[in-house]
Amino acid sequence: MLVLARVFIHPPNSLILHDLVERFGHEPLSLPKEISKRVRDPEIDSPPMNVTPQDAKRGLKYAAVEVPSGVRGRLALIGPLIEKADAAIVVTGIEDFSFGCLGCDRTNEFVTYLVRRQGIPVLELEYPKSEEEAKAFVREIRDFLESL
Repeated sequence: MLVLARVFIHPPNSLILHDLVERFGHEPLSLPKEISKRVRDPEIDSPPMNVTPQDAKRGLKYAAVEVPSGVRGRLALIGPLIEKADAAIVVTGIEDFSFGCLGCDRTNEFVTYLVRRQGIPVLELEYPKSEEEAKAFVREIRDFLESL
């Protein structure tokens, strides 16, 4: 299958974004794909963490040593995806407190910064709160993906 563009998806656990990106012929770059490689890799012997000492060192490329290790660990996996991306879709305005921990929130701030700094086309959308907003949300994503 011919892939038109590699599209980084944030938040990383959005299966809807993953599906939409694939439907338009692009390759979704998402954290679950990276985690699945590690879960299936017999070389990594530390499940459920699946983070190697090398990952922690790689995380230092994206965040200082003073940054909490959970943030650096996430960035060690997410940072390379951002670097490979030709475009990105970032959804903000998710106000549900059960949608991740404080480490996730700090990581989200870093990720948004790294995506903006990358210099690639970025579609930033607010999380929809109604059916009409959800329809507009999908239309904007479709238009963005078609323009790549």
